[in-house]
Amino acid sequence: MSIDPRVALQSLTSALEEHLAAAASKRGDGDPAVEAAFFAVADAFEVYDDSLYEAYGEVTPLEVLDEDDDEDDDDERESVDDEEDLELLQD
Repeated sequence: MSIDPRVALQSLTSALEEHLAAAASKRGDGDPAVEAAFFAVADAFEVYDDSLYEAYGEVTPLEVLDEDDDEDDDDERESVDDEEDLELLQD
């Protein structure tokens, strides 16, 4: 069952507005309302991106990163930093 991309976009927009409201009224780090709004945005985005692809064969230039992706990025950055340090030492 495919979803109309316009409907999915409206859901994404609503999720983004709810995330902004939660972030603006958060009660400290780790506020569960902000976390819930964060995941709602991620879910709504994936639905929108999938519906856009199904309807038009197009996608957005965005992607949702999970914690594993973030850890991989950290490892890559550390590796690049290490390589740059080695180059400095060799010069």
